[in-house]
Amino acid sequence: QVQLVESGGGLVQAGGSLRLSCAASGRTFSTYTMGWFRQAPGKEREFVAAHSWSGGSTYYADSVKGRFTISRDNAKNTVYLQTNSLKPEDTAVYYCAARGILNQGHPMGAPQFYDYWGQGTQVTVSS
Repeated sequence: QVQLVESGGGLVQAGGSLRLSCAASGRTFSTYTMGWFRQAPGKEREFVAAHSWSGGSTYYADSVKGRFTISRDNAKNTVYLQTNSLKPEDTAVYYCAARGILNQGHPMGAPQFYDYWGQGTQVTVSS
């Protein structure tokens, strides 16, 4: 079992930045691919970014590429999402997710292949 707890959300003006954190429990954090998803009111949950468990590969949605950066610190069991140049359309609840080894090989952006989810942290960007 892995428990995920997000933090770092808040209210920010357009053009601003936030650093989201996701702290994970468990001793096998380094073997999980970690992802960030978001869900705006009335919309489906969408992929934002992912960091593979091996090799350090990162993946981004086109809508955030160049503005957001995902990173992880396996010693701290934490994954981060640095969000820069925020836009009002980035407003959503941001969720951290973990994908185990058995689900590797599936598309990074497919939420159904993530095994564990956090409760989410609200990001609101005002214009």
